Amino acid sequence: MSVSRETELLAAYAALIRKWNRAINLISPASMDDIEARHIADSVQLARISVSATGSWVDIGSGGGLPGVVMAICRPDLDVSLIESDKRKCSFLRSVARELALNNLNVLNSRIEDAPSLFADNVSARALAALPLLVSYVTKHLRDDGRAWLMKGRNWRTEVALARLEWQFDCIPHGSETDPEAAILEISGIRHG
Repeated sequence: MSVSRETELLAAYAALIRKWNRAINLISPASMDDIEARHIADSVQLARISVSATGSWVDIGSGGGLPGVVMAICRPDLDVSLIESDKRKCSFLRSVARELALNNLNVLNSRIEDAPSLFADNVSARALAALPLLVSYVTKHLRDDGRAWLMKGRNWRTEVALARLEWQFDCIPHGSETDPEAAILEISGIRHG
């Protein structure tokens, strides 16, 4: 039985995280044994949920590339840009793009709020900030008719309620396959007030 190119690339990406993690701390050392089952599977489900997404994709606060690198692997039809402020993590992300020949992946070394507005069709974030602050980051880089795909933990309902005190938006929560209490929030129509 042959292994798909996507499976090979995901395995190679996991190996690169393991190789670089001691020097850069891309993921928590406590979760090193769970890279595939926790981190990569979490990001792969985003690729499945967002199957209708087209055009450009920006992952903000990319860290070690979760979910941005996984999106570039699973969705080669998308132009994926990663915004990360840590120069060492950007070096890792550029190395991943080069070693895995991900021609659809671009890395921008900048703070989210300082980066030029990218006006992407889709914006994602995982484990970055509470939703009220995260929405302000998203609006800087998302087209008015775009969609945000935000991976949130167990307190997502509270975060949505708090964000609605400052922002109006449509929100479709998708249950997480890796944590039954977590969700991927599909957010659109964001407006202030």
